[in-house]
Amino acid sequence: MITVTAFKTVPDFARGQVRDLRVRWALEEVGLPYQTKLLSPGDQDKPEYRALQPFGQVPILQDGDVTLFESGAIVLHIGAQSERLLPTDIRARDRATQWMIAALNSVEPALVNFFLADVVFADQEWAKLRRASARDLAERRLAGLSNALGDKPYLDGDRFTVGDLMMATVLRIPGESEMVVSDKRLGPYLERCTARPAFKRALDAQMGDFRAAA
Repeated sequence: MITVTAFKTVPDFARGQVRDLRVRWALEEVGLPYQTKLLSPGDQDKPEYRALQPFGQVPILQDGDVTLFESGAIVLHIGAQSERLLPTDIRARDRATQWMIAALNSVEPALVNFFLADVVFADQEWAKLRRASARDLAERRLAGLSNALGDKPYLDGDRFTVGDLMMATVLRIPGESEMVVSDKRLGPYLERCTARPAFKRALDAQMGDFRAAA
């Protein structure tokens, strides 16, 4: 049985956002059963956990003799097991991988920085000074993404891939802020991705773990 690590509890603003959600969603898309190993506060700093995840984060995936950390690497591992997420055609696979990396490297940092300045540390002076520039960068990255998406249902056309899975989770980081949902392309795109039954099952599972540990 595949095991995915997750936190028992997180601040309210992080619920539905913790990165094990990405792995759960990928597993749900390809139909692979899994179980969660829930971490109590401090468990991520224990030597045995740091031996598997040197930064003390979640998730870790354990699948037989395979142990992986970093949500992007894990989602690629899962996608490689099914054409539902990662095409076998090499050029289509490269494009899907390209969009997944774009989500993690080009879009996510800009949205996270704005979210930190706008919400998490909003009352601190440095955040007030940084907020305008952080918003500007986030808006520019989203505009580029919107233009690339165009009128296509998904980033590479009609097919949902790991690129869309990762991009949709990234677009949820600002709490589905007006920057995303008001965009004529990105709003419907995010809604289309998160309307998938596999996403709903993954989100319900993560929130269920939080409720059970409360």
